[in-house]
Amino acid sequence: MAEAQGDIRSLLVIGGARSGKSRYAQTAAEQSGKSPVLIATGEAKDAEMAARIAAHQGARGASWRTIEAPLALATTLKEAAAPGTIVLVDCLTLWLSNLMLAGGDAEAEGQHLAAIVAPLAGPVIFVTNEVGAGIVPDNVLARRFQDAQGRLNQTIAAACDAAVLVSAGLPLILKPSQVTGLKL
Repeated sequence: MAEAQGDIRSLLVIGGARSGKSRYAQTAAEQSGKSPVLIATGEAKDAEMAARIAAHQGARGASWRTIEAPLALATTLKEAAAPGTIVLVDCLTLWLSNLMLAGGDAEAEGQHLAAIVAPLAGPVIFVTNEVGAGIVPDNVLARRFQDAQGRLNQTIAAACDAAVLVSAGLPLILKPSQVTGLKL
């Protein structure tokens, strides 16, 4: 989100597990020249998740301010976004999982989150998982989550100025598209 990127004030970084999406988003935030703020949506409910969180914390420098928001993402984002800062939300997938397990309305909350992106007082980067590229889950809850995550990703991608797919640590720009005049 460097100055050379001009009018890009919102970025969606999407990829599979261990694709390098969080590292890409962190680097973009650090290279912005703005004060970085992380909104963390994950909760350390077991030792493995605690280790993941610790690894992410270790990868960030002391210049980062961290705010934990497992559910109240839109409100927290509005409060954290400010001129001179860049907010990194990591990640929408864990937020959606928390929301669904708490009985929240995923569709309404996703629409609300998308509606606040453009008027934010500072730039934002969202990290999210691509969950639709694998097999169809074998149970109702997992299929419901996969569907909701796909819809949320589409909603936030539409609201953001730019979107990048990260695979094997390599970024692929999805939006804005440089393709014009495509004929099929």
